[in-house]
Amino acid sequence: MAHALRFDTVLPVLLCTLLLTKAASTSHHHHLKSLHFSLYQHETINKTGYIVVNGVAGTGIGQTTTPFGTVFVFQDPMTLTANRSSKAVGIAQGTSVTSSLDGLQSISVAKITLRLKNHSGSVSIVGGTHNVKPANHPVVGGTGDFLFVQGYVTSSPVDLKGLTVVYKIAFHLYWPPYATQAS
Repeated sequence: MAHALRFDTVLPVLLCTLLLTKAASTSHHHHLKSLHFSLYQHETINKTGYIVVNGVAGTGIGQTTTPFGTVFVFQDPMTLTANRSSKAVGIAQGTSVTSSLDGLQSISVAKITLRLKNHSGSVSIVGGTHNVKPANHPVVGGTGDFLFVQGYVTSSPVDLKGLTVVYKIAFHLYWPPYATQAS
């Protein structure tokens, strides 16, 4: 019986200690280094973006659709404004696979290399893209000044007419405390 009393006494103390430790370790998240900005991705069919595998079913190729299973690759310039002649500050390289039968959605993977005024390096993203609606993509890694970065980017269509389509890419980047201690 004495062992049961000790266990009953120790267990609540351990649980309280664990809860207090967890609360203390998450309280510093309000002071994360962050960076928020937008750029514009310019994708020109058969110049910076290509279909490398034709899809097999669903809708046909249109201004905003590709058949289910279509594999598309791109290497698109990123500029400061929606005007293609504005200053290029990065490049988006990646691939997408049409993942819906209506041809409007795909799974995308991209590395966005950036040369900004105070930051340079790359941000890697992955996620679902909708061709005609905004879509959030989680950041899964980074290099250079973006090493250890977390967050997401939002891709929003700006101009979907013509050979060159334009997307606004809004970056919402956060560095965990351990990544900024040396800076």
